[in-house]
Amino acid sequence: MLNWDDYNESEKVQKTQPVVKEEVSIQKQETIEIEEPLTDHVPAEAGDRAKQAKEAIEVLDTKAGEEELEGLAGRVQVDDKAMINCRADLNQLVPFKYDWAWQKYLDGSANHWMPQEVNMTADIALWKSNEGLTEDERTIVMRNLGFFSTADSLVANNLVLAIYRLITNPECRQYILRQGFEEAIHTHAYQYCIESLGMDEGAIFNMYREIPSVAKKASWGLKYTKEISDPGFTTGTDETDKLLLKNLIAFYCVLEGIFFYCGFTQILSMGRRNKMTGTAEQFQYILRDESMHLNFGIDMINQIKLENPHLWDEQMRQEAAQMILEGTELEIQYARDTMPRGILGMNAGMMEEYLQFIANRRLVQIGLEEEFEGASNPFPWMSEIMDLRKEKNFFETRVIEYQTGGALTWD
Repeated sequence: MLNWDDYNESEKVQKTQPVVKEEVSIQKQETIEIEEPLTDHVPAEAGDRAKQAKEAIEVLDTKAGEEELEGLAGRVQVDDKAMINCRADLNQLVPFKYDWAWQKYLDGSANHWMPQEVNMTADIALWKSNEGLTEDERTIVMRNLGFFSTADSLVANNLVLAIYRLITNPECRQYILRQGFEEAIHTHAYQYCIESLGMDEGAIFNMYREIPSVAKKASWGLKYTKEISDPGFTTGTDETDKLLLKNLIAFYCVLEGIFFYCGFTQILSMGRRNKMTGTAEQFQYILRDESMHLNFGIDMINQIKLENPHLWDEQMRQEAAQMILEGTELEIQYARDTMPRGILGMNAGMMEEYLQFIANRRLVQIGLEEEFEGASNPFPWMSEIMDLRKEKNFFETRVIEYQTGGALTWD
């Protein structure tokens, strides 16, 4: 190993006093140069654009900005905060009023994952094999990738173009930003599956327009976002506040709370049978994220109701129930389209009961009465998938409690 004390030892021996003096002289000279004043430094000559920028700043009218800041003056107190129509400064994250919103943001951040982490080798071999999957199983995979590949984009657009702007609470907005990022990851995951399996991307991504059972679900959701996505739309009246509330019910209770469940059950059932395990694993992680989105949305809906009880009148309750039941019927039709015959230990009749069971839960979660008396869950393993923690998943490929390194505990 090199020893720098011995390096160039011969030169050290030959050094003479004058050389040392010269080094000292150089050091003094450098010191003097550093201490010289820099008042005579001339900056580079500004170009025309820089001159225009300087002139614009010199005549800048700050009145509008000062008035806006004046309206937000003062430190925000907890009681100043509200879910909608709040005038408090949205740039002040704390103090928190809704601790549950901040906790969901932290939980979502801890559960970060990326599609490329999932091994798709077995799926590719199975998909390319002539004997690997039945035609009904292939239809299920393609239909679900076709719907979900665009459904999460529709949800993300609604979040970015409407919900984030209209929800006036900073800790809720923080989670909405996290949710928007997760929707992008989900769209990435579907694209990753489609690309890995060598599917016709044009056909898959256009199913939401070309396949009736898929198109109906997408069209149903879009009608509830069209008006509030208008940049000129604002809340503040009973009518506009109700439009926002209906949008939240449509996207959280129905799109994420009902429309996803048939497809997720089908794909995860494949995984339980050791088929398309990579795709099923991705769907499992997405289901975990979507379950948190759903719970967050329901908390927001109930908080708006609590703060604005006049909005939750009899007409609004009837409309909310009707929306959930319409969504249930659309998902039942989708189940019949994707499962004309029994497959994967399930059939359309079992899925219909499962969706009725889910619909009852969504109704109760926002304070409405159940619709389908006696409906039960024919797929109890779905609850286990969502609730299971700190164990290997049923695909035996990785720990399902996916967390970022900084959030893991090693006790």
